[in-house]
Amino acid sequence: QVTLVQSGGGSVQYGGSLRLSCAAYGYTLNSYCMAWFRQVPGKERERVASVDSDGGTTYADSVQGRFTISQENAKNTLYLQMNSLKPEDTAMYYCAADPRPLMCYNSNYALFRYWGQGTQVTVSS
Repeated sequence: QVTLVQSGGGSVQYGGSLRLSCAAYGYTLNSYCMAWFRQVPGKERERVASVDSDGGTTYADSVQGRFTISQENAKNTLYLQMNSLKPEDTAMYYCAADPRPLMCYNSNYALFRYWGQGTQVTVSS
């Protein structure tokens, strides 16, 4: 059974940093497409970053250069390092996993098979 357990997040001031973690159980992390999404009330869930099974990464334009997605295989854990945070980064953040490689290039978030429980990130100005 695949389970994703998130940790991290919280409140930070403009320009600060946070790191989100997503521990994976029931499969080998680097064999799946892994991604981070975020959502604010009333808006569609937005893909923030993804990493495929070959280690290739993609980022939303809004976070390029500020966020870094990475994996620690020994801990079977996915990370999202967020630097230079802005108030517009405030959202609920979710990690997601899917065994289909092409999901890393699919804009339809609803098709991702497995999701973490979500963690709130709040950035104050």
